[in-house]
Parts: sequence; C-alpha cells; structure tokens
Amino acid sequence: MFEASRMARAGCASGTIVGADEQTAGHGRYGRTWHSETETGLYVSIVLRHRFSKASTPVVTLALGLAAAEAIQKSTNIVCDLRWPNDLMVESKKCGGILTELEDSVIIAGIGINVNQSAFPSELSATAISLRLASGRMHSRENLMVDLAVSVDSFCSILEAEGKEPILEMFSRASSFVQGRRVDVDLGESTVRGTTVGLNASGFLILRGDDGVENVILAGGIRPCS
Repeated sequence: MFEASRMARAGCASGTIVGADEQTAGHGRYGRTWHSETETGLYVSIVLRHRFSKASTPVVTLALGLAAAEAIQKSTNIVCDLRWPNDLMVESKKCGGILTELEDSVIIAGIGINVNQSAFPSELSATAISLRLASGRMHSRENLMVDLAVSVDSFCSILEAEGKEPILEMFSRASSFVQGRRVDVDLGESTVRGTTVGLNASGFLILRGDDGVENVILAGGIRPCS
C-alpha cells in the first residue's frame, strides 16, 4: 500500500490501481503478515477519492467485500461468504482479505485474493484456500482484476450516492456471520463468545453474549465456535 499512498499524495486519480505479483512487506489488521506466493494471487491497492460521508467510512470495507465477492463470482463462478468485517471465505476457509486506510480524505483499499495457489504451508492449510483449490482449475488473475475494478467502482458509487443502508442490507444478506451465528470474537487481550444479531447503523457487528448482554464489536477476529 506504500506505493498507492505515495501516488495518492501526488494527486493520482480516483480508481488508480497498484498491483504486485508478490508481497514481501505487506500487512493486515493488527500488523499481521500472510503467505504471498509469487504470481499466484491478486494483490492490489486502489486509491478511492469518492465523497463518502464521514459516518460512512467504516462501511467502505463492507462495500469492498461485496465488490470482491461479486468479482470472484463473475470471473470464476465461485460464491464467497463474507466474514465481518473484511474476510472472503470459501468452504469455510479464507481466500482473501481487505484492508482500508484513511489518509486525509483519501481511502487506500488493499485487497488480496488467493487465486492460483496449489498448496499452503502446513500452518495455514487448515484455514486458507485458493480459488484454484476450490474449483480444481486455474483462473485468470487479469480477468479477475478487470471484474474487481468494475465492482469496486459500482459498490463505492452506491455508497456515495445512496448512503450506508443499501450496503448494510446487501452485506447482511451475503454474509452467514452477521445474523444468528455462534462465534468467538478475539479482541486481542480477551475473547467474547456469543451469537451475532446483525449490524448497527454504522456497520459494526452486534453480538449477544452468552450472558445476554449485547455488545457492539468495533473490531476483532471472528471465528465460529468450536
């Protein structure tokens, strides 16, 4: 995302895309790193200068998740689940993720998708999957990139023109994690267990704990209860 940030500061146009065949210094939420095999995944950063209201900013990640899922289905015919707030899931394993960073009035959207990996390291094989592993065939990263660019523009335009509500509704329908799912939420220093009961008006997850108390989850790693 460094190069995209530099280009954004230099005044590049909204929709500018910076791609890489491999990432050696990428980071995710909480500074986590990930496996990035050369020329197998789609790793892009997109500069977004849409006029989102300040209150809509947290929903941008949800809009990008919808865009990525739509692009994957168009390009590969694979249907993704969306794990709030930023994970793309196939067969209950992670096939991609989204990271958004706000710099002044510009959003830098980092999107990574596992496309043609044939295997993962042993420590990731139980939780990670690629589109190739899910479908049994190779896929064009170039075609996926084209579909992704179109979908990102479409969903960001909806958010800009119509506000948060349509995105929240679409995300809630597309995600099995938003309503009625028993989950553990990793908050870093603690874990909360409960059942999801939807999104609030800001796009944050509402969790009804096992003690009956409803908590608004602003951030955290969501995992189905074992």
